Formats: sequence, structure tokens, C-alpha cells
Amino acid sequence: MQKRELGSEVREMMTSLQLLNINSWASGFNMNRNRTFCKPRRQASRLHVRSKHSHFDSAAEEGGSGCTNYGPLSPISFLERAANFSAHTTSIVYGNSKFHWALTHQRCLKLASALSRLGVSRGHLVATLLPNVPAMYELHFAVPMAGAILCTLNSRLDGAMVSVLLEHSQAKVLFVDYQLLEVARRALNLLSKRVRNLPILVLITDSDGSSTIDTSSVSYEYEELLSTGSSGFEIVRPNSEFDPISVNYTSGTTSRPKGVVFSHRGAYLNTLGTILLFGMGFMPVYLWTVPMFHCNGWCLPWGVAAQCGTNVCLRKVSPKDIFEKVTEHKVTHMGGAPTVLNMIVNSALTDRRPLTHKVVVVTGGAPPPPQILSKMEEIGFSVSHLYGLTETYGPGTSCEWRPEWDSVAPEEKYKRKARQGIPHVTMDAIDIKDPDTMKSVPADGKTMGEVMFRGNTVMSGYLRDSEATEEAFRGGWFHSGDVGVKHSDGYIEIKDRLKDIIISGGENISSVEVETVLYSHPAVLEAAVVARPDDHWGQTPCAFVSLKEGFSADAQEIIDFCRDHLPHYMAPKTVIFEDLPKTATGKIQKFVLREKAKAMGSLT
Repeated sequence: MQKRELGSEVREMMTSLQLLNINSWASGFNMNRNRTFCKPRRQASRLHVRSKHSHFDSAAEEGGSGCTNYGPLSPISFLERAANFSAHTTSIVYGNSKFHWALTHQRCLKLASALSRLGVSRGHLVATLLPNVPAMYELHFAVPMAGAILCTLNSRLDGAMVSVLLEHSQAKVLFVDYQLLEVARRALNLLSKRVRNLPILVLITDSDGSSTIDTSSVSYEYEELLSTGSSGFEIVRPNSEFDPISVNYTSGTTSRPKGVVFSHRGAYLNTLGTILLFGMGFMPVYLWTVPMFHCNGWCLPWGVAAQCGTNVCLRKVSPKDIFEKVTEHKVTHMGGAPTVLNMIVNSALTDRRPLTHKVVVVTGGAPPPPQILSKMEEIGFSVSHLYGLTETYGPGTSCEWRPEWDSVAPEEKYKRKARQGIPHVTMDAIDIKDPDTMKSVPADGKTMGEVMFRGNTVMSGYLRDSEATEEAFRGGWFHSGDVGVKHSDGYIEIKDRLKDIIISGGENISSVEVETVLYSHPAVLEAAVVARPDDHWGQTPCAFVSLKEGFSADAQEIIDFCRDHLPHYMAPKTVIFEDLPKTATGKIQKFVLREKAKAMGSLT
């Protein structure tokens, strides 16, 4: 029996990443002097605890089969657990359709088998253009069970951008919802002018009139494809837990999306971390208001299976649907960006239903205004706050409530609750550092620096973009691009994106602080603040505001309100009233607003 050398672990990671040509990560194992990339730690069983069933066996090298004390971590095991121990528990609810875990497991096996028969194999990418429907959930398991890599595309993208991402990802198959078929057709038409082999198109239909869709360009219909598979399919398990499980393109708050690579190991660990920060016990009922295409739904397609829970799928999100589903299915957990929470607190009374049980809502994606958190709890939701990025598998921190905060005034309570908090249990470290010196800033709640992460739930790298990967991992930490402060208790608080800091007359202005004041104006529904160029001051704050229905306000009123609640230099000098552009996850697209402000030219 040969001992498994540390070098074999390094080779496993290099092989996994080279499947996707992430050369910067592979080359990083020769760059440990500057700690940009770290070798994996030695396994516990290297402490000379040996047996014929130890993970030194060659079986461990081939995916862990037959090993007593080692197997590659993979979310696939969560589905198997649910099917084995909660076979008849409801797994998915969608309209009038219901599935149980044994059936979901069987369907995923058949779909994995069908994909293999299409020629999909280890290292191939399978793309989706889908809302939160059952097929999207099943693909989160079926694609990796076929040995392939899931690539969930933003369902609000246009055909031109979808074609770019399909070309970059080199997807072999594209699963598309019938409502997005025309977007997919435009994308494939554009792609056909640049590449020879187009992805196989699989259509997901529905019961609300999709039978009238022209399917002439479709290769397969979802249920028909699934029926060709075998429920006896042997799962193609990862050779290494560092093998990629998914690629997630950044959500579009910048104009250049990048493909973020998740590994089986990272997805497994972040799933567990997310379950804990959600306080998600056994058999939860989770309402899908977070798009599954966004960071693989914060890893919760895998997480709900791990806890043998029920997924309540929503094609579209509205306050009326949220209240109806919460009441009908006794939803215990849901998530959403602050814009989703804002939509709930400003919903019509006729759309609401009284909450008769506790519903945990976890918000993230942008710093939530304290006023929104307060109003959500007045309605009856219990709100927690997490923070992370696509590059951290979604959630990386949570603002854990401390007992000593119980006695603070209500206004201060919600300010503290809006902080980004501390790393969850599977993220090794988070810090606020000077990006130039890489030194930690003082924990004084004032000194600003860049938020940085390090640990098992940081991405593997950017797909086919070694330069961006090198820059993101500079100095041995992942650079988030967010500016924040660290409080004396170690909790962090985001102040802005680096590119959103406004420098006016030499003073740094946090757009988040100005937006928090704007949200406290009784007429303001949504607000975003960006820099407008100025010949005298360099930059001045420019506010884009949308008003609540039935309310009115003019620019001067908004400016005066801000001057009453902020130092005068921080108050907006320009106020524009319009609907704010957003991503499908509810993030306001500030890069669009920055371009508008830039086009206005100098105010002075």
C-alpha cells in the first residue's frame, strides 16, 4: 500500500481546475512564497493512522468509493440522504404539482442518464436560462450527477449577452424556459455566426399556455428528454472534491460579467454554513424568492435537500404571491435582496395576509436600509442579514445578534442589524485591510479599508481569466471591491463599493450613508447615489430617486431633507426622479446610473 503524498492532492486540484483552463489557479501552487495560493492542508489520516480501508487506497483517488474514512465532499450526497431518510416528504411544490424526495431523486438520476446519452460527460458545461421552476431545482443535482458543470444564466439577460456567455462557457446543452425561448433563439442565432457547434436546446414547458409555442428550433422537450434516461444510472462522482460543480457569471452590477467557478468541496461547505446562518432546522419549508441562478440560490437548492425540507417554487415574485405561499404552505424561511423586502413593506394592504407563524427572512445582496428592517419586523417577519459575493458562493458573513444589543434604542438596534457582521463557520477569515499595504485597519468603526476574505468557501477562480484571478487573490486574500469599517467587537460594516465612493473637495462620501437617509424620507421608495463630475469639487453626490405611489416631492425638498440629516457636503447636489435599473436579483445597477451622471457633465 502506498502512502498518498501531499503532491497528489495538489495534482488533483490542478487537474480539476485545468478542466476549465483556470491557469492562474493551477500555476498558483508554484507561487506559495507570496501566499497568493495555498496548498491544501495535510489530511488527518497522514498521522500514520492506517488500515486497509484508509483513504490512502487507490479507491480514494477514484472518487472515494469503498473508503471507510474519506470521500470527496459533494452536495450530491444531500439528495441521496433526503431520498433515503425522507423518501415520502414533499420535496417540491409548484402550483398544483407536488413531488417527494424519492421521486425527485429518481428524476435527477434519469435526467443525469439522459444527459450522458446526449454526450455530456466530465468537464462539460450545461447552461440554463430558467426561472425558479422545478426543472431548475432538479438540474442542480442532475448535472453534477452526470459529471458535468452547471452554468445558470441570468434570466433577465438579452439575447446578445446570453450569446456571449454561451460562447465563453462553451456550454454543450442549454435548458430554456418557454417564456425565454425567443431570447435563447436570438442568442443562438448570434452565436451561430461565431462558432460551429451550437448547444443542444432543451425546452421546459408549463401548464399555462406553453403548448402554443413554436418548438421548431428545439432539440428536446424536458419531460421527453428525462423519460429517455434510466433511474438505475450510476452517478459520475467527482474524482476530487476540488472538481468544479458550477460556473456562475457575476450578476451584472458591472458591465463585464466574469465566470466564477465553484467546486464540489466549496459548495458542500458553504451549504452547511448557509444552513446554520439561516437557523434552518430539520424539514424546513423554503420559499424560492432568491433566483436559483444567483450564486446557485445561495447554495440552498443543496441546503434544503440536506435538511430534507420542502421547496416552494415561484415563477415570479410579487408581495401577493409571497403572502399567499407563506400562509398556504406554512413557509418557515425565505430570502431576498433589500429591494424584495422594500416591495413587501410597501405592498398594498389588500395583498397582505396576517402571519400566524414565525417566518425567517434572510436578506443580502446590498446593504439593507435600517428602516426597511424595522418595517419588516413590524409586519411579523424575523429578519437576519448576510453578506457575500458570487466569489464567496453567496453568503460569507452574517450579522449575528448579540445579547447586549437587546437594551439599545430601537433606531440603534436596526443600525446594528444592518451591519455585515462576522464570517460564517465555513469561511476561515474576513478582514478590513488597506489594499495597498495589506495591513488591517484599526477596529474603530471609522477607518475605511477593503473587505477581504480567505477560506474554503472562496471561489476556485474565474473561468478562462487568469489575469482577473491573479488580481482578485493578490496578497493571499480575495479582494471584494467593497469598502468597509471594522467595529470594536470585530463586526464589519460595508460603507460602499470602491468605485462608488464619492470624492468631493477631498472628502470621501459614502453613497450608502446618503442612501440610508434618503430611505428615511416618507415619500422615497428607492434611492441610489452616484458621483457626478464637477469642475470645482471634482465630484458631487447625485441622487436617483423613485417615489412611493401617491406621494410627491421635488428635488429641493429631497436636498433640504438630506442637509438636515447629514453634513452639508454629503447632501446630494442633484436629484433625478425615475425608476431605478436593477439586476434580476434586485441589485440596483449603479454602473448605468454612473454613466447617466457622467453624461450630465459638471454642475458648476
